[in-house]
Amino acid sequence: MSADVAVSLVLLAGIVGLSEAFRRLIIRALPGSELSIYVMEFVSTLQLCCCTHELKMLAEVGGIEPRLAITLTYLAAVVHGLTFSGAIGNPSSTLEQAYHSRITGGCALRRIVCQFAAAAAARTVVPLIWSLGLSGLHLRHKMLGFQCVSPIHAALPQAAAVEMACAFTVQTAVTHTHSMEEKYRVIAVAGVIASVVYAGGSTTGAVFNPALAFSTQFRCSGNSFWEYCLVYWLGPLLGMMISVLLFDKLFPMWARKPSTLHRSTETKKST
Repeated sequence: MSADVAVSLVLLAGIVGLSEAFRRLIIRALPGSELSIYVMEFVSTLQLCCCTHELKMLAEVGGIEPRLAITLTYLAAVVHGLTFSGAIGNPSSTLEQAYHSRITGGCALRRIVCQFAAAAAARTVVPLIWSLGLSGLHLRHKMLGFQCVSPIHAALPQAAAVEMACAFTVQTAVTHTHSMEEKYRVIAVAGVIASVVYAGGSTTGAVFNPALAFSTQFRCSGNSFWEYCLVYWLGPLLGMMISVLLFDKLFPMWARKPSTLHRSTETKKST
C-alpha cells in the first residue's frame, strides 16, 4: 500500500471518528429532542459524502486497482451502516420510509433538506481538506483545480436505467433483510452495495443516492445539471418505487390469486 493511500485511509478514519464523536455529543446534549434527529441526519450524510469524495479521488487521481477500490467501498458501506445511528442519508430511502409510515411526511421532508444541506457542505469542506496537501494525491488534485469528469459513459436513458437498477437492487436487499440481526444485516447490504458498484461503476459510477450524487457528481464537467438530474435523481427514485410496488403490491396480489381460484373451484364443486 502506498503512502498516499495510507494517508487517505487515515483521513477516512478521522472523518468517521469525528462524526461519531459529534453524534455522541448530540445524544448527550439533546436527549430525546426532535432537533437531534435532523442534526444526526446532517452529520451522518456529511460523513457519507466526505468519505465518498475521498474514495472517488483515490480511484480517479490515485488510480488504485479496481479490487482495492471495491474492497474500500465495501468496508465504507459497513462502517456507515454501523455508525449512522438512525440516520438514513438517502432521499429515496427517506421517501420509502415515509410511504411505509415509519416516519411522517414532514419528518421525511426535513430529513431530505438536511441530506442535501450536508451534501452541499461536503462539496466545500472536502476541497479545503485537500488544500492542506496531506498527501501527494491531494497536491496533484489541487494542481488540477479539483476538476472531475462526468462518470456517465453511456447514453442518458441507459445511464438512468443503470442507476435505477442499482437503486432497485439495494432497496430490495434492504427490504428483505429487515428480520436479520442488525450487524449481519449491515454486512449483507454492504455486500450488495459493493456488488452493484462493481457492476455499474464503469457506466455511471453507481451512486444510486440523489444527495450523494449532488455532492460528488454534479460539479463534474461533461453533462448538464438536468442531465445529472435525469440519471442520478430520477433513476434512483424510480428504482426505489419499482421495488416497493413490486414487493408491496404486485407479488402479494399474484400470491393471492391461486388461493382465490382454488376456493372458487372448491365452491363450484360443492354446489
